[in-house]
Amino acid sequence: MTESPEAVPLHRHNEPHREIARRYRHTVAQRHFRFSIFSSFLFLTLCFGVNLLAIQYATESVSNSVTDIVLSNVRVFDVDGLFVYGTFLFIGVVVFILLAHPKRIPFTLYSLGIFWIVRSGFTSLTHIAPFAQQAAVQFGPTITKAFFGGDLFFSGHAGTPFLFALIFWREKGLRMMFLAWAVYFAIIVLLGHLHYSIDVAAAFFITYTIFCFCEWLLPNERALFFTEKLPE
Repeated sequence: MTESPEAVPLHRHNEPHREIARRYRHTVAQRHFRFSIFSSFLFLTLCFGVNLLAIQYATESVSNSVTDIVLSNVRVFDVDGLFVYGTFLFIGVVVFILLAHPKRIPFTLYSLGIFWIVRSGFTSLTHIAPFAQQAAVQFGPTITKAFFGGDLFFSGHAGTPFLFALIFWREKGLRMMFLAWAVYFAIIVLLGHLHYSIDVAAAFFITYTIFCFCEWLLPNERALFFTEKLPE
């Protein structure tokens, strides 16, 4: 049986640029995709806005720091560069993966939006201050507000790559890469005392629940993620 072009990894195509163009022509021709990609992008943008408001609220409402079984027994390490640059690298890799397969964009953006809106709710509930000693921040006020605010529970840096591991679970290479990234960020935020250990541990359980909810809520987008065309 001849393998479909969609099933062949991009690096195995003789002319990958033509294959990418074919994917876009085929996917954009579907009305459901055109609606979903617009609405999912708008939804994600709104959720990011809500998340920023939640960060601001939590930062302005912080009370006191507490002890932690991990952070109280591990000295703080200077990991701010690994934390920030690692985040930008992660975003770049995700954008490349999604642009290579446009059919995957709607479900992924919707899932990210739901992830951030759920996290915003948790962030707004309890306002514990960051741990007393944490890595120094040298990236200016904009990045400081976005990455080093009072939004501790749950860790978005541990949860987001784990969410992508679940989304791409059927593809072993991507699954292992995103799982490794989740472990990387979990270690980094703990070594830098940027999150409490409960923030990191809870992220994986909450993220799994969010993913299951997304699969239930978005069956058409999930079906499109795996096939080139939705069933009639």
